Amino acid sequence: MDRRAFLQYGSAAAGAALLARTTTAAAQTAAAAAAAPAPAPAAGPEAKPAKAEYPGGQPAVVTPNGSTLPWRIVDGVKVGHLVAESFDHEFAPGLRAECWGYNGGTPGPTIEAVEGDRLRIYVTNHLPEATTVHWHGVIVPNGMDGVAGLTQKPIPVGETFMYELTVKYPGTFMYHPHFDEMTQIALGMTGMLIVHPKKARGPRVDHDFVLMTHEWRLDVGAKRPDPGEMTDFNLLTFNSKAYPGTAPLVVGKGERVRIRLGNLSPMDHHPIHIHGVHFNVTATDGGYVPVSAQSPDTTVLVPTGSTRVIEFVPEELGDWAMHCHMTHHVMTQMGHGLPPLIGTDTRKLDEQMRKILPGYMTMGQRGMGGMGEMAMPIPENSLPMRGANGPFSYIDMGGMFTVVKVRENPASADPNGYFEHPAGSVAGLADAAKMSADGIVVPPPPKHLAQPAPQQHDHSQHGHGDHGDGVPWKK
Repeated sequence: MDRRAFLQYGSAAAGAALLARTTTAAAQTAAAAAAAPAPAPAAGPEAKPAKAEYPGGQPAVVTPNGSTLPWRIVDGVKVGHLVAESFDHEFAPGLRAECWGYNGGTPGPTIEAVEGDRLRIYVTNHLPEATTVHWHGVIVPNGMDGVAGLTQKPIPVGETFMYELTVKYPGTFMYHPHFDEMTQIALGMTGMLIVHPKKARGPRVDHDFVLMTHEWRLDVGAKRPDPGEMTDFNLLTFNSKAYPGTAPLVVGKGERVRIRLGNLSPMDHHPIHIHGVHFNVTATDGGYVPVSAQSPDTTVLVPTGSTRVIEFVPEELGDWAMHCHMTHHVMTQMGHGLPPLIGTDTRKLDEQMRKILPGYMTMGQRGMGGMGEMAMPIPENSLPMRGANGPFSYIDMGGMFTVVKVRENPASADPNGYFEHPAGSVAGLADAAKMSADGIVVPPPPKHLAQPAPQQHDHSQHGHGDHGDGVPWKK
């Protein structure tokens, strides 16, 4: 592709995409303004939060950035209430959207029970269309399975249905609609359902976390995620939060940690990797994995429509990254609608472009690292390639990323603080004398690295810095 074709391609793409997205955003904003906010469910004085401890001393689960469904006990039955509704949701500071979920959140509140409990869950529908709830992985009477048309009528708008079931088996399960699944799940209608065993199995854990993985298509300027997307997702989350909006998992050195991972993403599996530990997969949504079948690993593939439970004991203090290992899943609204520029020399192009757009600078010819640090203006309500400031430099990962913080005293540790490394324990610039003594000879750099770096300019006009829609954006 020559320079003229490149510029023609960019101009055409910008015009078409900008028109389409402006129209979509305007339509979604008008629809949102016409919708009245749904009231939150009344908890009532009898509603109680989940227990702090379960049989065998097992701790209650913690849902980072989330909540747990409170119960009322009525004649020995645990009674809860879910309200399916639309609400404004923050994925991370600077990025919001109108989502669907339960009780004002996505994922909905974690449902926590004990093997053998009788549950009665009321579901009120405040969505603009019908819905149901399916208890994914839970063995229930057929009429309580929540499949519209097959096992029940859909819950009409404004109505409340009752589900009643006995959780006969312990495990890590999920809940979601089985009416217009494509739309409702894509807009955030997911949740976790945890059933503790009546008699504790395996070693007691000190921490028990729940993380729901999800993927979204949220175009710049759009009010809502696009539920019709099938392949090109640009927002990846843990518990519907993208880094730096994800809460860290603070644990103690030598403590046993359990993480329950769910995946109700529309299309993609997620290989979840944790730095600094080895873990075993101890259960799936189908039940426990026998100890004889467990093996150590550092990455677990969580297929869409399934759960995986991992357990580990951290040996090293520090701040350990936890993320999906699909590299585009730790980016946020990173578009790819333009040709690759890595290795190209764009200095002459930049000189010509600055005659038209003062301050123009082509981006991407030396890689995309450091883009998040640049003080470039970006469209409102967008988070392209953003991470967060770290203790050493900018953390340029986002999306499905969080941090496991291993501390000596986790109860008193600052969840927002970073690990203080002992002197001499951090990788740094190599000492020339030490390198010589160790026989290390550094070869001269390639010619392309000897070229001067591109001149830095005002980043308000730039190229190949698109923001999730394939369009170079300029203020």
